[in-house]
Amino acid sequence: MTRGETVYSNFCITCHLPNGKGVAKIFPPLAKSDYLMTKRRASIKAIKYGQSGEIIVNGQKYNNVMSPLGLEDDEIADVMNYITNSWGNSNDKLITESEVSKIEP
Repeated sequence: MTRGETVYSNFCITCHLPNGKGVAKIFPPLAKSDYLMTKRRASIKAIKYGQSGEIIVNGQKYNNVMSPLGLEDDEIADVMNYITNSWGNSNDKLITESEVSKIEP
């Protein structure tokens, strides 16, 4: 969790904010996020390779671009474990570096 919080603070906090709530209609929330919690593979892929195109998070449409962050697989696993266990999210199945390594573009 500590390593994931560090990655979040260095790469994600600008858009998704310290509280994980994002910016309405611009950057989706990670806090209490149905997308994050039900679309595990897509969420990992977005962090690993970037995201573009419309997604729906908590009933709200988002259509912005998230550039690839250049993170290593272990950093992606760490930040995913942090965000899926913060701000009202709870994930009892930890994301591993091996799981992240198997995600293809």
